[in-house]
Amino acid sequence: MQPLPVLLDKAPDAPFPPVDHALPDPDGLLAVGGDLSPTRFLTAYRSGIFPWYSEGEPILWWSPSQRAVFRSDGVHLSQRLRRRLRHSGWTVRADSAFGQVVTGCAAPRTGQSGTWITAEMQAAYARMHHLGHAHSIEVFDGDGRLVGGLFGLAVGRMFCGDSMYSACSGASSLALAVLAQRLLDWGWPHIDAQVPNAHTRRLGVEVWSRERYLAALADARDQPCLIGSWSNAFGEFPAEELA
Repeated sequence: MQPLPVLLDKAPDAPFPPVDHALPDPDGLLAVGGDLSPTRFLTAYRSGIFPWYSEGEPILWWSPSQRAVFRSDGVHLSQRLRRRLRHSGWTVRADSAFGQVVTGCAAPRTGQSGTWITAEMQAAYARMHHLGHAHSIEVFDGDGRLVGGLFGLAVGRMFCGDSMYSACSGASSLALAVLAQRLLDWGWPHIDAQVPNAHTRRLGVEVWSRERYLAALADARDQPCLIGSWSNAFGEFPAEELA
């Protein structure tokens, strides 16, 4: 008989089951239900667990057997893209348009009819941003228009990326590359990208076992981190400064 994921208690501080109880099929499904309170969110991300579900489904919590991870010194942009970005006139900032970035990430992609970033999820991420745990990296064009970005949660010195989008080609790649550079400067070694896809593979993502990822997370999650707005610490990065 196919095992079933654990049904979570509604109490925000109710514990998750051990991640090695996650199902092999679908890979990583660990638990169902609970809520999206800040307490639950932080417990999940500190345990290597993230929410991912669609409109009309219960909240689903995942810890896949393979994890997509970027080294902060390992994001690779092609030389062609670097040349184009250096002449784009774009600028990268942090935490100046969090809601807009989440909305951009939530918009259905080509060939998709829905999104996992439901209104409920958007409200949860907004709460985490207000508390200083969730952050956005934004790309603006020369006229000050938002053209792409990414967002995620900081857990100690691990940045857990949740989603990225581009309204103009190359914007999300630039956001990721600049985030990686800033994190490298701050001594943060890794960016969690959850599950690999063709786009992140082109950018240099590594695929780790769950165990390897959890070991890196354990080293990072209790380290001092920047809670609150990243705007000043992150600063502005003109795309023409790309190495």
